[in-house]
Amino acid sequence: MRLIDFINAGGSITWILVAMNVLGLSLILWRLFIFRDFKKKLELESKTLAQDLMARLKTSNLLAHLDLVKDTISQRVHELEFGMTSIKVVATTAPLLGLLGTVIGIYEAFQVISAKGLTDPGQFASGISYALITTIVGLIVAIPHYIAHNYLSGELDTLEIKLEKHMTPHLKAE
Repeated sequence: MRLIDFINAGGSITWILVAMNVLGLSLILWRLFIFRDFKKKLELESKTLAQDLMARLKTSNLLAHLDLVKDTISQRVHELEFGMTSIKVVATTAPLLGLLGTVIGIYEAFQVISAKGLTDPGQFASGISYALITTIVGLIVAIPHYIAHNYLSGELDTLEIKLEKHMTPHLKAE
């Protein structure tokens, strides 16, 4: 069976899952690129943030303003989080859509049984096939997105810690 035939056999729910997968994978790749770029510029980013804070507060010692420093770092990290919620939504809704497809497929199979009995197993199997395909695709979409979301969340936490660590030497004017 060709991939397109497999997707078509799963109906509209499978196409929705394919679209979610494309969107989610695009966001994952984009976030990986952004995080990699941020890691390369971490020292410059931390120095710039510290200088901006010192200019705003007109002070040469920001250690006295640690809450503001932490808020600034949190704000910068929050900007890096863009798209993470969408990845999580794909990871959590994909298996639910797969389950919806399962229920619809089973329902259709029972409709065939109630209308025609078990005289035509092919029509009964069609509903079961629909149910299994949507379940398979829902899980295929959800699992990598769940893993990627957890990985990216960990990377984001690490970047926040590194940003704070790299920013500390710049908090005092020389």
